[in-house]
Amino acid sequence: MRAWRARALEIPDRTLRSDALYALENKRTHADGAALFWTLPRRRNVHLLRLLVAYELIWDLLDNLSERAAAAGHIDGYHLHLAIVEAIDPDRPISDYYRRHPGSADGGYLCALVETCREACMVLPSYPRVRALAIREAHRAQVLGINHYTDPIRQEQALKGWVERELPGNHDAQWFELSGAASAPLAIHALLALAAEPACSQSDVARVHAAYFPWLCAATTMLDSYVDQAEDTENGDHSYIAHYPDQNSAERGIQDLVRRATREARSLPGGPKHAVIAASMAAMYLSKSSAHTTSLVATTKTLIDAGGSLTRLLLPVLRIWRAAYKQCSA
Repeated sequence: MRAWRARALEIPDRTLRSDALYALENKRTHADGAALFWTLPRRRNVHLLRLLVAYELIWDLLDNLSERAAAAGHIDGYHLHLAIVEAIDPDRPISDYYRRHPGSADGGYLCALVETCREACMVLPSYPRVRALAIREAHRAQVLGINHYTDPIRQEQALKGWVERELPGNHDAQWFELSGAASAPLAIHALLALAAEPACSQSDVARVHAAYFPWLCAATTMLDSYVDQAEDTENGDHSYIAHYPDQNSAERGIQDLVRRATREARSLPGGPKHAVIAASMAAMYLSKSSAHTTSLVATTKTLIDAGGSLTRLLLPVLRIWRAAYKQCSA
């Protein structure tokens, strides 16, 4: 605790400040998407809303910090990503997140987000029922550090090794779809929303988790990779859809994930609300301007169709929203 409070007294590192501001200004789609989970409980809970947004901001910030650190040759993101775990584990001591990161001080920003999340978790009525599963998924988010390895061979070996350790056995999803699913916070968001329900049961927890992980999580990760593929190629960044054998396989694989995610969402208690979230996530990614270039527009149409009528309905709404908030390329 003293370590991070000492950092809060230092002058904020300009690079860390830049990364934090970039996440706020250019990843609003993610924060607004997280806030949508606030609509799942029967009654609105302001503590849940604060938790969802703050938690998403942690993920977005760490994605920027990890990518920059990896580019500078620092590939150990373990300590940095402990923030994802500790934000929803109020009994765990707060770590020195920047212990192995080239940055030195963020003015206490990251730890303030962590504390905000911890305080909100403690007042959600059913948090004890979702806690163990949510924390397990947060531990799996350590895979985010591997996503930014700059050596593609080492990266693929590390991702495969991670899946073998964390998710052994047979799965309907492919290995890179599983690691991609762990790279998305949707399952945790859904569990936190369930924690706001006083009458939440363990069977509810199990059903929601099984629908979101891997299906909704994997679908969003692959859609994100799909719309960013040109940018990733140009920058030499990791592309999840590049793990498919070829472009046709990638298109079919993403279509299957979107269909499965939509079906799983509708099957849950409160299915219409979960279906709105699934359709909104698909529409959010597919409304990005890069999805409508000449080379992708035909495939984008098939992915929209895979999301069903609700995705088609929401797509123009999300395109207008992107334009209004200057998020067209984000």
